[in-house]
Parts: sequence; C-alpha cells; structure tokens
Amino acid sequence: MRLDPRTRAIVLGAGAACIVPLLLQLHTQLAIGIAIAGLAVALGSWRRPAAGWVRVVLALALATAVFAVMGVNFGRDTGCAILAAMLAVKPAETDSLRDARSLLGFALFAPFATFLLDQGPVSLSLGLIAVVCALLAMQRLSDLESGEVRDATPTWKRVAGVGRMLALGLPIALAAFWLFPRLATPLWGVPDRAMARPGLADSMTPGRWEDMLFDDTPAARVRFFGPAPSRDAMYFRGPVFSDYDGRTWSRGRWTNAYSPAAVQPSRVRWDYEISLEPTDRFQLVALDLPLDAPEAASMGEDRTLRAQRRLDSVTRWRMQSGPVARFGDALPPYVRERNLQLPSGFNPRAVTLGRQWRQDAGADDAAIVQRALAWIRRDFGYTLESSLAGRDAVDQFLFVDKRGYCEQFSSSFVVLMRAAGIPARVVGGYAGADFNPIGDYWIVRRSDAHAWAEVWFDKRGWVRVDPTAAVAPERVFDTLEDRAAAGDLLETTLLPVRNVGDWMLNGWNDFVLGFNAERQRALLRPIGLPDLDSEALLLVFSLIALLCLAATVWLLSRDVRERDPVLRAWRRLGKRYDRLGLARAPHEPALDWADRVHAARAGGDAALRALGVRFSRWRYGAQPDEGLNALLRDLKAHRP
Repeated sequence: MRLDPRTRAIVLGAGAACIVPLLLQLHTQLAIGIAIAGLAVALGSWRRPAAGWVRVVLALALATAVFAVMGVNFGRDTGCAILAAMLAVKPAETDSLRDARSLLGFALFAPFATFLLDQGPVSLSLGLIAVVCALLAMQRLSDLESGEVRDATPTWKRVAGVGRMLALGLPIALAAFWLFPRLATPLWGVPDRAMARPGLADSMTPGRWEDMLFDDTPAARVRFFGPAPSRDAMYFRGPVFSDYDGRTWSRGRWTNAYSPAAVQPSRVRWDYEISLEPTDRFQLVALDLPLDAPEAASMGEDRTLRAQRRLDSVTRWRMQSGPVARFGDALPPYVRERNLQLPSGFNPRAVTLGRQWRQDAGADDAAIVQRALAWIRRDFGYTLESSLAGRDAVDQFLFVDKRGYCEQFSSSFVVLMRAAGIPARVVGGYAGADFNPIGDYWIVRRSDAHAWAEVWFDKRGWVRVDPTAAVAPERVFDTLEDRAAAGDLLETTLLPVRNVGDWMLNGWNDFVLGFNAERQRALLRPIGLPDLDSEALLLVFSLIALLCLAATVWLLSRDVRERDPVLRAWRRLGKRYDRLGLARAPHEPALDWADRVHAARAGGDAALRALGVRFSRWRYGAQPDEGLNALLRDLKAHRP
C-alpha cells in the first residue's frame, strides 16, 4: 500500500523529530551536513523513491563524511554519527506502508543513541517528543492499513491516546530507574559531554588558559549549611604546582606520597556541599583550605584533594573548610627544597632582582612580599590580551610586557619569591562565585578559573597571596566583564530566567544524574529498611514490575473495545435504543432490527432504517459509496 502525501509527511516529520536530539550531540559541521542531506533526500524522493544506485551513492558519501570528520574508528561516537547519516538516507526508499514502518522503527534508535552521548534534560525532553511523534505516526499507519484514516479526528485526541499508552509504561520505567541494580561504571564509557570539558589540569603553562576563561558554563555548585564566606574570600583550591622547568608548572608526584601538612584551624568553619560537573580529571576542588579529605578521596601533602576515580559524572562532596590559624612549626626540608627550586639559565633578570631584594630586606620575608605587591600595584596592568612568551617568559612579563592575567602574575611572583629565598608555589583553582537565590546555592563557573600564590612564613606557615588582586583598579584594561559590557542590559534582564534554568539543571543533577549506586542502596532507609544489596534490589524490582504488569492487564481488560469505528458507533446506537426496550438481539441483522424498530414505534423510525441501509453497505458492500467521516458523524448524532 502506497503512502498518501499527508501520511508521508507525518512519517517523515516523526523521523526528523527522532534524529534532532542525536544531531545536537554530533560535531556541528557534521550535524549540519547530515540535516541538509536528509532534507534534500526527502524533497528529492517525494514523488517516487530514488533509484537504488542513487541511494548507495548517498549512503557512501555520508559515511565518508562521517569518517572524514571523526576519523576512521568504530567506537560509540562514530556509530551514533553513522546511525544519523543512514537515517538521513532512509526517506529515499520510503514509499509504501512497510517502508514507513521500517523508517519509524529505525528512527526510534536515534533518541536512545542520544543518551549514550548526553543525559541532560534537553536530550530527555527532545527524546520524549520524538517518541510521541513516532507513536502518532504509527497510529496513522495503523489507521491507513485498516481503512480507518480519519482526518477529522482532533489532534489532541490522538496525542491523548498516545499519552495513555506512555502512562501505562511509566510505573515500570520508574521502578527500573530506582530499583534495577546499577553498574559501578558506565556500560558504554564516559559521555562526550564530560570528556569535552577538561577540568583543572596537573600542569600550568602561562598563556594557555584563555579557552577556559571564556567558557561561562558551570564547573561546580556550592551549598552552604550555615554561614558562608564573603564572595571575595571564595578561593576554591585545586592543584598546587611546585615543579617548574622554566616554562611549565606541574604538580610534584611526591605530594601524594606524604601525609597532609599539619594545620591548626581557626574557630571559623564552613560546612558545605560541592557538586562538581563532569570532567576528565581526578582533581577535586574545595574551599580554601580543606580541613579533611571526604570519603572516596585522598589529601596530598599540599592539602589538595584527589578522587579515587575519574570525575566523569556529576559528583557531590560534603566538606569542611576554614581559615588556618597556623601550620606546623617548620617546613620539612624536602618541601622547602622543592618550593625553592628554579631551573638554571632561565629568567636571569628576575632571579637577579629577587636576590637583590633579599640583600635589601635582610631576613624580613614579609617586606619582600610587600615590595613585589607594591611594584605590581604601581607599574602593572591586567588584560586578557597577552603576547606569546619566549624562552624567558617571566623576564618578558616583568620587564617588557607588564600586562597579563592571573597565570603570568602568579608564575612571575613565585619565581621572584624563590629567587629571594622564600618558599613559594602556584595554586590553581577558581576565585569567586555567583549566588543563585532561587536554589540558595553558589555557582562556580569555568570562567572563574584563577591562579594565585602561596608563600611560607616562619611561625605562620603557608599564606595565600594573590598578586593579580594587587593590580590598581585604574590599570585593569581588559576583563571578561568589559567584553560582556555590551550585553549587560540583556544579562540583567535575563538573569532571573538564567537562575531558574540553572536551578532546574541542578535539580536534574540531584535527582537523575546524581542517583548513583550508593543512593540506590539507601533508597528505602527512610522507611526503616536497611541498605539493599544488588540481589535485594533486583527482587524488589521484580515484584513491583509484576504488580505493574498485572495492573496494566487489568486496566486494558476493562477497556476492550471494538477496533472498527463504524461497528463501534453502530453498537453504541443500539444501546441508546435499549433504554426504550428496543435493543438489538445479538443474532439480529442490522436491516431486520431497523425494520422491527420502525414497525414498533408510533410514526415509524425512517432515520434509523436509512442508517441501517448505509451501515450495511459500508460494512458488507464491495465498495463503500460514501465517506467514513460522514457515516460516523450521522451514527453518533442520531437519537431515538
């Protein structure tokens, strides 16, 4: 059976709805190319299917484009792209009812493949819309095959019917989500959404953070239980860089081999929960300075935190931090040596200047630090535009450019301190956060990435020094805020909407992406049941699934209806006459019953006899002589 134009449009529209969420997760240029190819194929084969050789050429061309963009490999990402490409070609051979069913069945793989790449709320919403469209198209095909196509049926009724079908499967879906035992690691690996967002690296080369500074997406969300520090005191500690080769700062591998440096915390403590967005790293960030390592994480000698497994999904950590009143009495020799190390032959002018400051200040380390900060405040400027550094990057920044951003300031400051004999190191992390009043939490964005310094003072320990903050306000030439100034009005207007959107996304992270195996085991703890292992969870899921299936069968059995709409309308007409004592007997033909009613009623019932004739011709005639919609309308409207 060939498709009529309206049915074909419905089927192709449903196929397009299925492929859209998958295209949004592919490489932009590849997605645009597949979309254009799919539209061209649909328009070119509208009147008749494309020839076989044309379909082969199209499939090979799109497959070649996929491999050209993604490389010749056969992983999950390439497989999803090939699926989208083949779906774009499928309309070229879609002409019959069988072809349409094949297209819809094939298209339904696309929204499910999307979840291999992204599990966000947008993908879920688009996937649900795609499933509803596909079911509506299948309903249309079923009506076409049975001859029951009724264009006059309101769209909302069709959608409501599909909604009822989905509602029957919802309890089992929720039971599977909450109770089916979860794997410790993803079945298909890390979603691209996580891998596309590298976190704070284990090394820092000044001038390489520009991409991160312009990325306004959230890196973490922080909820405080009790008082919170002021915004300008929100330094979120990430990796600490002690090793320096003249160009790149890196973490010392020895830091995790020693126990954390002893600290004496002050009376101020901040109790909070930090939710980290997926990255490809193990590095945790914590409000400076974390007092203890949370469960499933370790703390290095420099009091940095690292997770035991890669942070490739949304993770949540409960921590305590606070200002440190004092570190240990003395810096261990191996730590002092590591944080005084400078590569020979690099940055001679900076090294000479640091040594000169030491001669001038004597044993007063604090005076050297203040002298460096005063120099920065007097002569240096802040800008996101920085020139490419040569071999002696610190000398070029200090004595030539005198402009840069946090990486250059912190790196150069630490080199000066080490040259002056003061142990110092670079700390990477985030500085500042935006408060979301709707969700009552703080948003740390990737553009908040920052680098500062720590210097060692005897009898005090490590002290945070932010040389970037020392730049005089009138010498701040170019910031992210300046570049966004043109959109300040729009940003202010849309801020409530943006906060609502982030609050919804945070809720999605809490209740969906953050629902891990540990939370699943503790699911029934609030009602007094102990933690459930995998076998117990599977048993509970099986019982609930059986109950849901039994309830579904019971509900469906209560609504067993005649599939033929004309016969269904005729039987309802008979029930209306039953109230008059003129019900049709099960064995009684339609015309005989209509004649009997006509004879029994005073004045007869010519309208019923006419409907009986029309019904018999439609039901038993070789070729109906009237439209289905007109007969249905008259059968439903007739009253005795």
